[in-house]
Formats: sequence, C-alpha cells, structure tokens
Amino acid sequence: MLIVIENLLGPDEVADLRARLNEARWIDGNQTAGTRSIAVKQNLQVDRECPVGHELSNILLRRLGETPRFVSASLAEKIWPPVFNAYQDGGHYGTHVDSALMRDNARGLTLRSDLSATIFLSDPDSYEGGELVIEQEYGAQGVKLAAGDMVLYPSSSLHQVTPVTSGQRLCAILWLQSAVADAAERALLYDLDQSIQALSSDRAVDDPDVDRLIHVYHNLVRRWAQV
Repeated sequence: MLIVIENLLGPDEVADLRARLNEARWIDGNQTAGTRSIAVKQNLQVDRECPVGHELSNILLRRLGETPRFVSASLAEKIWPPVFNAYQDGGHYGTHVDSALMRDNARGLTLRSDLSATIFLSDPDSYEGGELVIEQEYGAQGVKLAAGDMVLYPSSSLHQVTPVTSGQRLCAILWLQSAVADAAERALLYDLDQSIQALSSDRAVDDPDVDRLIHVYHNLVRRWAQV
C-alpha cells in the first residue's frame, strides 16, 4: 500500500526547515550505506550526530504524531529518527531494498522496518529528475511530490531515486516498525479507520452503527497487533 499525505508541512514550515538545514553538517551518504548499497548510492546527508539534524528530526517526529492519517496508516510502534538527504549534480540511489532490521546501539534502538517514508522538502519544479520509483505488485510507480508532502510505502519494496540532473532535491526519510506487521492486515485496518472517520463526521456522537464499527476495529487491532 502506497499512501500520500499532503501538506504534512506548510510552506512556511518547509522554508524554515530548509533554512536551518543550511546550518547542518553534511556528509557523504555512502558513510551509512550497506555493502551492496554503497555501489549505487550517491547523495549527501546530514551527519546523524549533528545537533541541527537532531532538532529538525524531533520537529518532524512531533508533527507525525499529530497527523491522524499517518497514525492510522502506520500504527507506528517505533520510528527511526528522520534522516535528511540531498541529491544534486547527478546524485541518485539505484534500485535497492531497505534493511529489514535496523539497529542504533548508541541510542538503544532496534526496529523491524515495515514502512518507509519520504518527506519532500524541495519544490518539484526546482529540480530535474529525482523521482522516487517504487516497484509494486502491479508495476513501478514514480513519486515526485510537492514540498511538504509525504509518501508512505512498504520497506520491502524495491525502490530507487533517479538521477537529479539539475537543481537540488532535499528530503527527509524515515523508517518505522508497525504494531501490525502484516501489510494486508494493516491495509484493512486503515481502510476501516478511514471509513469510520468519514461516517462519524455526519453522525451523532453516540451513533450505534459507528460504535459497532469502532468495536470491530479495535478488536481486529487487538487480534493482529504485536506489542
């Protein structure tokens, strides 16, 4: 399931974040690539120990927690702090799959990557190329969103970032472990929750039909969640 969440960040928030990123310490992205990925990865990213990066990462984590659609779609149990990256001058990331298990011993964090996310921070008209291409069951889909939008997709998917031939593509990327590991079950829960929210807006707060749907939703979460 591929989900686009529009306007996660507003224009002023994007502008402020981009300005702060100018103060960050950038390093070669190959320093965090795996043995196979290093051959296909060419980008820059903010050093994980950079204080500016930590501050901006926490801003994004708070926003994600305040975004109902993200919470509904992800049922996030653990989130790997967002990483900021930049592609320019032909920078790209060839076809790869994200690591199934991610460990940060310094922070005592280990997670199973169920979902990956990209938050776009550059206007799509400001750079050429740089599409996030995600291979799905019915073929590959290219994603190039407005600044402030986010795409959420299975970490198990093969994906790539095509070369940026002009301009600069700034993004934040993150990975998460969901309380519901099975993608099909998570998709059913998301559809059910979105339907409940849509119906609730036109019904009384004590509507019995909505209450029954909420009852079903939570009992399915109880059955499928691994916490």
